[in-house]
Amino acid sequence: MNTPNRRQKLRYIFNGDRCLHPGSVYDPISARVAEDLGFEAGMFAGSIASFTMLGAPDIIVLTLTEFAEQARRICRAGELPLIVDADHGYGNALNVKRCVEELETAGVACLTIEDTLLPKRFGAASSEFLTLEEGVGKMKAALAGRRDPDLIVLGRTSAVGANGVEDGIRRARAYLDAGVDGIMFVGIKTRSELEAIAAAIDAPIMLGGAGAELSDPDYLADCGVRIALQGHQPFMAAVQAMHDTLKALRDGTPPAELTSVASPELMKRLTRDRQYRAWQDEFLS
Repeated sequence: MNTPNRRQKLRYIFNGDRCLHPGSVYDPISARVAEDLGFEAGMFAGSIASFTMLGAPDIIVLTLTEFAEQARRICRAGELPLIVDADHGYGNALNVKRCVEELETAGVACLTIEDTLLPKRFGAASSEFLTLEEGVGKMKAALAGRRDPDLIVLGRTSAVGANGVEDGIRRARAYLDAGVDGIMFVGIKTRSELEAIAAAIDAPIMLGGAGAELSDPDYLADCGVRIALQGHQPFMAAVQAMHDTLKALRDGTPPAELTSVASPELMKRLTRDRQYRAWQDEFLS
């Protein structure tokens, strides 16, 4: 696992002039699929971690230990630079510092820390946000937890959709002043919103949950967007395939008649069978 090299590769992308879509991954096999297909980075979301590891909705019941361990497994599987959604850092600013330490040790190349008040407060009817001062404190703590300067730390906010563009810009500027490497904006819907943000801040942008009109990578690149998420359909597709296969077997379909099953050749490639057999010959014969 060449962690410094993958972090440098991702920094090159963030410092460049183009926008890329990372592959949404959730375990070692999915990360190898993305890497073998030529994705330049992978994305491991907190929601997908909760689905994969707990079978639970994205309501912050996952722990840092569980999340960091799965990130480590993904990073160990190959050389794909991994971006992770570290949610709120699993607590207050001190927990954020610990979160960054654990995820850096796991091998991730980039992480985001958001300013949403999580987990949901008792009696809250909708999303709430940290005060600007507490958000800045979390960003400073995240940077204090970083040991490798090539690890990318992004502030994340969804305030644009809830509070308007001005509040999103205000928060982004404060987090950049605190020293983060860029900003992830969630929920921007229009080009006018993105253009106002791009004119107000001078830093790499990552987009998640963006509107349909924000899909042209060349346009996004011109606005300073370096990473644009496309959702997490690979996991949803895997769930559907698992459901359909088990249902077919339960309904009496013979295993030999199943369709859309990975071939033995594909499974050998993704499990790096040839490499393991070479190690067997070298170390066990």
